[in-house]
Amino acid sequence: MKDRIAFVTGASQGIGRACAQDLARAGAHVFVAARQEDKLATLVEEIRTSGGQCDAVALDVTSRDSINEAFGKAKEAGTVSILVNNAGVTQDGLAVRMSAEQWNKVLDTNLTGGFVCIQKVLQGMMKQRWGRIINVTSVVGLSGNAGQANYVASKAGLMGLTKSLALEVASRNITVNAVAPGFIETPMTDVLPDKVKEQTLDRIPLHRLGTPDEIAKAVSFLAGDDAAYITGQVLSVNGGMYM
Repeated sequence: MKDRIAFVTGASQGIGRACAQDLARAGAHVFVAARQEDKLATLVEEIRTSGGQCDAVALDVTSRDSINEAFGKAKEAGTVSILVNNAGVTQDGLAVRMSAEQWNKVLDTNLTGGFVCIQKVLQGMMKQRWGRIINVTSVVGLSGNAGQANYVASKAGLMGLTKSLALEVASRNITVNAVAPGFIETPMTDVLPDKVKEQTLDRIPLHRLGTPDEIAKAVSFLAGDDAAYITGQVLSVNGGMYM
């Protein structure tokens, strides 16, 4: 993937940050996008110091104007060949008490935002007849999870989107896949109570949380030439939590 342009959403921390670093190490020119511009600036400096190519763009995936502006800046450097849809939020609560705001925020960020980002890169990928789209979903999109109806629906929706889109664009040599992480050491899981973490570990055969780097390796594999004959798939990286 040397010199190909990659665009990673939700890149300021956790899995997105690790994906950006790994893609840069593989030779891609990485555009890192998120709302936290200070964290993006630190990431850009780290990647450039290590000899990689990296630029930052501000991005709020719930805003079409923000998406248009961010991808417009990336396209000034050339065609975006690799898209990693990683931006995501949670607004947990039991379905009986879930507000419309909680539902809409999660679906708008995790699913609709990802779809709009895909629309911004498809034309360029189709024209050059090469592209890689990787949607970061979640183990709970496969298994379900009480108290996360909105989050689970958004992640399951991404998996369905992955499969449908893979059928649409395969003739143009564009692959579309998903990576479904289990419980990973990220700021999103750091805030969980210790009791919840212990209960979670009991459900994982490998009996540990995964690392962002382990997810990034899966993403980089699907983004590379070695995965040219893989499309429409959901790659689970969850320590055996769901099989």
